[in-house]
Amino acid sequence: MRVIIALIVAAGALCACNSQTPPAPSPDQSASTAAPPAETAQAPAEAPAESNVSEETYTPPPPQQVVSVYQDPPDSQPPPEEIGWAPPPMLVEPPPPPPGPEYVWTGGYWGWYGNWVWIHGRWAPPPRPGYHWFPPYYEHRGPHVVYVGGFWGAPSVSFVAPALGLSLALAAVLPGILPGPPPMGPEGVFVPPPPGSRFGLIVPAPIGTSPAVVIGAPPVVAEGMRISNTNIRNTNITNTTINNTTINNTTINNVTIVAPASATANHVAVNATVPAAAHLAAAQTPVVRVPAPPPSSTKPLPPYTPNHPVSLPPPAVVHAEVPAELVRPRAAAPAMQARPGEPAMRPGEPQPAGRPAAGANPAEERAAQQRAEQQQRATQEQQQREAQQQHAAQEAEAKRNAAQAAAQRSKQQQEAAAEAKRNAAQAAAERSKQQQEAAAEAKSKAQEQALERNKQQAAAAAEAKEKAAQAAAAKKAADEKRKEAQEHKPPQ
Repeated sequence: MRVIIALIVAAGALCACNSQTPPAPSPDQSASTAAPPAETAQAPAEAPAESNVSEETYTPPPPQQVVSVYQDPPDSQPPPEEIGWAPPPMLVEPPPPPPGPEYVWTGGYWGWYGNWVWIHGRWAPPPRPGYHWFPPYYEHRGPHVVYVGGFWGAPSVSFVAPALGLSLALAAVLPGILPGPPPMGPEGVFVPPPPGSRFGLIVPAPIGTSPAVVIGAPPVVAEGMRISNTNIRNTNITNTTINNTTINNTTINNVTIVAPASATANHVAVNATVPAAAHLAAAQTPVVRVPAPPPSSTKPLPPYTPNHPVSLPPPAVVHAEVPAELVRPRAAAPAMQARPGEPAMRPGEPQPAGRPAAGANPAEERAAQQRAEQQQRATQEQQQREAQQQHAAQEAEAKRNAAQAAAQRSKQQQEAAAEAKRNAAQAAAERSKQQQEAAAEAKSKAQEQALERNKQQAAAAAEAKEKAAQAAAAKKAADEKRKEAQEHKPPQ
């Protein structure tokens, strides 16, 4: 009897060990252990023991309402805003080819307009020669987020982080907006998580990190992902404290993204190097694709000002495109680290065929290899579809940019022609006025000269008349004297 009971218990334990059906995850499940700040992280994250890795099914994010706008960035650092909840996960927005070498990709990222609004990316030239682009700044401070929007800075301008002792009023929220979850993760500078991540999670990152660097990383469902600098050149960082940070002449070529398997949706540890440039980072192939909707209006919004709210367009509903292998239960996967002689794996990339778990038997190896090949084919097909969609989106964006450039040139030409016409009309009117004034002045002078001549002639005539009268009077007097003399002359 004891033998039978022992066999039944052993069989039950064996069935429990071989079960592949994981428990359904709770949407409100609390996050796991927090990762250390990016500034102190030195060693890459290691994958935890296989027995400690969750095998829960990834739950795709629900449809999301997104307000997408263009923004006219300021040409100086805007004031910080304190916001009550974390920005949503990043959206996917591959940039089209740049119109020219002087253009800079300024987006896309989450900005504040009484709610988190998607600032659509665009290629833009600096407003003045020598100006450079500063990406947005997010900081987890207490229960809130301190945010500074992206801006253009003069050649001599450096970004200065908001001081810790700075007193900020909580930013006003638009009517009808429900606050999201507070930031979940260590305090300090961060960027939003990868597309498809759990809302509220943040990714610690150095100051000046473009939010788009996480586009190619797998979604995170718990705290743990972080970003660190890989290589920096021409760097001069002074006053390196969170309350007074100034960065001058900094060029970061790449950044390193690390995360334990317990933090990612695909249960794969991340240790990958990605480009730091915003346009290169935004062009990465995402694991979960949540496309950014194009703005409904090409007219850019002015920078956010608390006392001057702007009218936002209606939101668009975006849906997450999740690969099938991510929503199925899966066993723990090894860390994303390449073996000697093998290429490094990117975030979210399936494990290559022929790399089964250690200690697996031949049947498990063949099954793992078949699953890896199927997953690789599915990933390649998904990448091809995404590449085609990206190419079509780039062509459409390039056509829109060309049409906008042509319209802008036509508008500029029309404005220049109208300005030239106005200038010519003003010059002709000025010449006509000058000619009229000259003619009037000449006529006035002629009239004055004629009056002067008439006056002189009248004076001369009067003088001549007076002389003639005087001569006549003198002659008369002489005649009278002569006559009188003759009358009084004695006879002879």
